Amino acid sequence: MKSVLMMLTAVLIYTATADALEVNITRDIGQFQVTHGQQQITIVRKQDRTSTISPDFALTSRPCPPFCAQPMQVAPGVATIGEVELVAFMREQLADGTGILIDARTADWHARGTIPGSVNIPFTKLNPGQGADDITLSESLSQLGVGERDEGWDFSQAKQAVLWCNGPWCGQSPTAIKGLLSIGYPGDKLFYYRGGMQLWQVFGLPVVTPEGQLIEE
Repeated sequence: MKSVLMMLTAVLIYTATADALEVNITRDIGQFQVTHGQQQITIVRKQDRTSTISPDFALTSRPCPPFCAQPMQVAPGVATIGEVELVAFMREQLADGTGILIDARTADWHARGTIPGSVNIPFTKLNPGQGADDITLSESLSQLGVGERDEGWDFSQAKQAVLWCNGPWCGQSPTAIKGLLSIGYPGDKLFYYRGGMQLWQVFGLPVVTPEGQLIEE
């Protein structure tokens, strides 16, 4: 009887939470929290159904190159994920410390707003072909749980990493992923969020400053 009452209570709590929001993230998830620096950020979609995407991400015709359509699979062995998978990653691997969410854009883009829970490691610091030397790589890779050994990098404790940039037309995170693969980072621990900031905003999800302040459009 006790277990039945606990189940009924859980259902009632879920129903109350779901009923409180008109726009959920998925059928089962209305909102959740992530840590961004010293801040706790609630991940919840905008409830104003007249809300639109910010002008920065509304453009349809950017010059290509460099703003060219990116392939669905950035490299063999690296999984491409969507919003549902990203949310699961944020609630699980990011929350328990086994994963890292990387904003692979340059610092100027990061300063304009980022996905909560992300750390900014520009693609130029993860790809030797973009000028990243051993010192720069060592500093960057340490955030991913990668150490050094005499014969090269030690990936035995490497975290699962989701990399993203501005959207399906942005080559910064694909370049970062290719750089990581080139130095031996395990492909099965890398994930490409192709939708990036553009699709994150299309779904009305929150954007924060690097310090963790919510940006209201």
